[in-house]
Amino acid sequence: MSFLDIQEVRKAYGAQLVVHEFNLPIAQGEFVSFLGPSGCGKTTMLRMVAGFETPSAGRIRIGDEDVTHLRPNQRNIGMVFQAYALFPNMTVAQNVAFGLKIAGKPKAEIDARVAEMLGIIKLPQLGARYPYQLSGGQQQRVALARALAPKPKVLLLDEPLSALDAKIRVSLRDEIRSLQRALGITTIFVTHDQEEALSISDRIVVMNEGRIEQVGTPFEVYNFPRTRFVASFVGTLNLLRGKVLDAASGRIEVDGQQIFAGRGIADLKTGEIRSAALRPEAVTLAATSSADRNVMHGTIDEVHFLGAVIRIRVRFKDNLISLDTFNNPNIPPPVRGSAATVSFAREDVMVLEGAEAA
Repeated sequence: MSFLDIQEVRKAYGAQLVVHEFNLPIAQGEFVSFLGPSGCGKTTMLRMVAGFETPSAGRIRIGDEDVTHLRPNQRNIGMVFQAYALFPNMTVAQNVAFGLKIAGKPKAEIDARVAEMLGIIKLPQLGARYPYQLSGGQQQRVALARALAPKPKVLLLDEPLSALDAKIRVSLRDEIRSLQRALGITTIFVTHDQEEALSISDRIVVMNEGRIEQVGTPFEVYNFPRTRFVASFVGTLNLLRGKVLDAASGRIEVDGQQIFAGRGIADLKTGEIRSAALRPEAVTLAATSSADRNVMHGTIDEVHFLGAVIRIRVRFKDNLISLDTFNNPNIPPPVRGSAATVSFAREDVMVLEGAEAA
């Protein structure tokens, strides 16, 4: 049963519809990421859950309560912003205590909760410092502690790591996930970073132009994308455009060569032009003699030496395939312009939705 339920929510600014028919049930304690490019509507949807924006239609429920038209301070949610939004004239301890003081909690309870939260975020000795005396990662920890101190029902995170450098970002996202699991709090995390979403989410909501493209676990979204957008946005992907020769068997002609798709969709029709998706890690630079593998012949188009990995691009005619191989100092990389044979399992070929123009 869902704890946070978003039902048929739309948001329009004048004639412009920025969120279309958004439906999403979220279980208690679940960590859900809204993933998509800038302008796709993910932050607008988060702000409607928070109460900073009012839906043009639909409703939002938290537990048994309809909160669609309640003010933010009536929803019992905690929110962490991209820019930290700490009060510069307050110490770390005063920032963490802010929500508790607004709620009228007794001083002894506030002091105990602040000490607990500073311990949880691993900054127990920094309560007397001011935000300007902290690093970016420390400031974001304090912002997280401030959001969690009043024990909210739902935690909302609006791209909280985007202002941090890469190493700190990886460390802090792991800490956020660990803390969320320990507290069991229902969480929505907004990001445009696919690696972040894949690494810490229970489920991912992929959004594009105000619409949900796909909802699923990281494993499902990465391995079984339902649309061309999801396939291209989440992870690195090869797209092979070809003609369907036999819909029943999944046989497709790509640049004069025939391959079989092990995964397709129900409305595949013989004669139409479709794109098939293939992850680089599924491709092997060599022919593999097996009935369940596809083999294609092409030419080495590019070779990029990246240290531990060599990235190779093979051209057939109009289509290209990229693949990665591990660097072996005893085996030189292929030469640009040389002939190449690649193979990949039929099960790794996914036909995407929607026929294309010939």
